[in-house]
Amino acid sequence: MSTITQTVQPSQGQPALSTVVLRSWKAAIALSIFAVLGLLIFVLLGVDTQGQVSTFRLSQSRDLIQLPDLVLPTFVTAVVSSILLFAMAAWSIWITTHSRKVPLLLVVVFAVVFMIGFLTWAAAGSTIPVPGLFVGTITLSVPLIFGALGGVISERSGVVNVAIEGQLLAGAFSSAVVASITGNPYLGLVAAAIAGVLVSFVLAAFSIKYLVDQVIVGVVLNVLVIGLTSFFFSQLLSPNAAALNTPERFPRINIPLLSEIPILGPALFRQTFIVYFMYVAVAVIYFGLFHTKWGLRLRSVGEHPKAADTVGINVNGTRFWNVSLAGAIVGFGGAYFTLGSVGAFNKEMTAGLGFIALAAVIFGRWDPLKATLAALLFGFASNLQNVLSIIGSPVPSEFMLMLPYVVTIFAVAGLVGRSRPPAADGKPYIK
Repeated sequence: MSTITQTVQPSQGQPALSTVVLRSWKAAIALSIFAVLGLLIFVLLGVDTQGQVSTFRLSQSRDLIQLPDLVLPTFVTAVVSSILLFAMAAWSIWITTHSRKVPLLLVVVFAVVFMIGFLTWAAAGSTIPVPGLFVGTITLSVPLIFGALGGVISERSGVVNVAIEGQLLAGAFSSAVVASITGNPYLGLVAAAIAGVLVSFVLAAFSIKYLVDQVIVGVVLNVLVIGLTSFFFSQLLSPNAAALNTPERFPRINIPLLSEIPILGPALFRQTFIVYFMYVAVAVIYFGLFHTKWGLRLRSVGEHPKAADTVGINVNGTRFWNVSLAGAIVGFGGAYFTLGSVGAFNKEMTAGLGFIALAAVIFGRWDPLKATLAALLFGFASNLQNVLSIIGSPVPSEFMLMLPYVVTIFAVAGLVGRSRPPAADGKPYIK
């Protein structure tokens, strides 16, 4: 929803003209909707929580620095949260009426207050382990982040990567088999990257050289990899599980001092090699994409391939190798299932996370850092469902499962505006 006003000084001898002032009401409307939802959930549905308290455990027993538990009166906190939400929604409306953009900081603070109110209401009479909530968030987000990074690279080069699911599954299968045979998880990690590259080779060959519809190729590859890995699991891995499906997992490495930071330290710095590699990958890909010649060429073939070809860039070659690089990165995410989390391969163990990673790419507007934050949001919502079910919260599990998708719809449609993909994304280049 937009409002247009016009006021321009006329030139001598010409009729009056006017300037165009565009007001976007998307953010204000979205915040207002969530403020009303907060009132309905936290206050009206939380009337029976009067007299109860919600406890947030801020430290684990093994932490060097022990923080006291945070105890909040449930109903009072819900009321205060609702008042703050309505105040910020009203502020966003006032900002919009004055033809200014709602600042991102206001949206972030609004989201934090909403989450505090929700957790306080959901944990009435119970205790939420905050460090465990964050640890689980990182654990569930790692494959999503690797998948989102691969999706960003592939789509920035102009190739829609619907095959993230297949690349994750191929990486998980290959890493389990190779690590089991060799007893070396690092070789399993290499095998996962190679498997991801092989899947990407097929995607790149059919979509770039033979001009097959990229979405169709991606869907077919997902089905193919699911079928192959399920067949080999039943015929090969299950009868020989001790030899082929017992990979050695990466040990957890505690970073001195950093791992003792209250609340965030255990989640970020008591992790495995794959997670630390992920931190480096996010930083390197962001820097490379926007601050190096490689990134400039990659973005040019995804935005305007004809102009890139004019200045001597091999468009199809650049796309082919970057789609392959994306496959290797996604393969690392698949290895995390077997070498960092579960410890063995199971049928269809990725459970559709490749499509969630693709949603994170769109939510993050094809930016590595924003896509990483979007993946963390999905991981947080998924783990929150597990934590609330453990403490016996009255929140229906079905609601928690759909929460990240609802948040994504509101964020893409209302809070972050229109998401525009690279101009040549999904369009084959014919010289």
